[in-house]
Amino acid sequence: MSARVGPRRLVHVVTVPITLGFLRRPIRAAKARGYEVAVVSSPGPRLDAIAAEEEVEARSVAMARAITPTRDLVSLAQLRRALRGLRPDIVHAHTPKAGLLGMMAAASLRVPTRIYHLRGLVSLTAQGPRKHLLESAERVTCSLAHRVLCVGSSLRTLALEAKLTVPGHIDVLRGGSGQGVDTARFHPVSDDDRRRARDALGVPAAARVLAFIGRFVGDKGVRELADAFSRLAETHDDLHLVMAGGFEERDAVPAATRRQLEGHSRVRMLGYVDAPEALYAAADLVTLPTYREGFPNVPLEAAAMGLPVVATRIAGCVDAIVDGETGLLVPPRDAGALATALARYLDDASLRALHGRAGRERVCRDFRAEDLAEAIVDVYDRTPRRP
Repeated sequence: MSARVGPRRLVHVVTVPITLGFLRRPIRAAKARGYEVAVVSSPGPRLDAIAAEEEVEARSVAMARAITPTRDLVSLAQLRRALRGLRPDIVHAHTPKAGLLGMMAAASLRVPTRIYHLRGLVSLTAQGPRKHLLESAERVTCSLAHRVLCVGSSLRTLALEAKLTVPGHIDVLRGGSGQGVDTARFHPVSDDDRRRARDALGVPAAARVLAFIGRFVGDKGVRELADAFSRLAETHDDLHLVMAGGFEERDAVPAATRRQLEGHSRVRMLGYVDAPEALYAAADLVTLPTYREGFPNVPLEAAAMGLPVVATRIAGCVDAIVDGETGLLVPPRDAGALATALARYLDDASLRALHGRAGRERVCRDFRAEDLAEAIVDVYDRTPRRP
C-alpha cells in the first residue's frame, strides 16, 4: 500500500455488528486523539446505526461465525477489497472469524500495524478434529498480528499453554476485560429504585431475586442454573429468577430444561435487553454458571451495581471475580455446588452487602471503561508510523 498523508487511519474488523457496541469508547478515544476511524462488519441495521452515531465510515462484508471454507474465501476476498479502499495504517480485528480473515487480508496488503484482540477461545469446549482446527486457526491469526491484546490473564495463560503465541507477543491491558464498565451507568441503587425495578418486572418488592444475563445455551450453564433454582425454590418460597437473553438453536439446552424454566411460576424471561442495569437494579445477586469465557462483563457490571456474583471457576471468571471477596466461584457443571453457593448469599444479607461493596470498589479501581479505552489508544500511539 502506498504512503498516505494526513491523520492515521484505524479500521476495526468484527464478524457481526453487535460486537461494535463494545467498541464505542475505544472508537471515541481514538477519534479524540486525531485518528480517522472506520469499521468493517457483516451487514445489518446495527452496523449502519453505529456508523452514523459514532460518525465513522463503515463497510459491510458478510462473514459467517462457523467454519465455512468456501464462504470464508469469498469473505476474505471482499474484506481485502474493503481494506484496500480504506487504506488503513492500523487494523484492529476482534472475534475468531474476523480476526483470522482480518489479519490475513491486512497482511496481504502489508498494513503497517496489525492487532488481534483475543476475547475468548471457542476451542476450550471443542473436541477432536474441530478443536485442532480451531487452535490452528488461532495460531495463524496470532502469527499474522504484530501484537495480540488479550482480555484477561487467565485466558492469556491458556493461549500460551496451547502454544497459540509466545509470551512477548500477547498483553493484557490494565485489569483486563473486553470493554470495561461504565461506572456512572452501572451503580448501586436505592431501596426505592429497587422497588420500582421490581414493580416493572412484576416481582414482589419483598422477594429475593436472582438474575442471569446471557445466551440461553449449554455453554452458559443454563441446565445447571435451572436445576439449582428448582432446588432452592423448594426451600426459599420468596425466591424469583429473572433471566435476560434467549434460547438458541446452536448449543441448545435440553428441551426438558427449557420446559422446566418456562413452566415455573417464579421465573421471568425478558428476552434480550438493551438496558441490563434495570435488571441488576431489581436483583439481590447475579449468577453466571458458564463453561467457557474470555472475560465475562456481566460479573463486572453486577459488581459495579454493588451485587455479589456466583460463577464458575474457569478462565475469565477467575479474573472477573475475587472468590470470597466479590463473589463465589464453584466448579462448572455442578448444580449442587451452585445451589449451595447461591444459598449462602440468599441466607445472609450482610454477606451480600459486604461482597457487593468490595466488587464496586474493585471495578472503579481496575475496570473503568474509559481507562481501558485510553489504554487501547496508547497501544496505537506506540505503533510505528507508515514511512
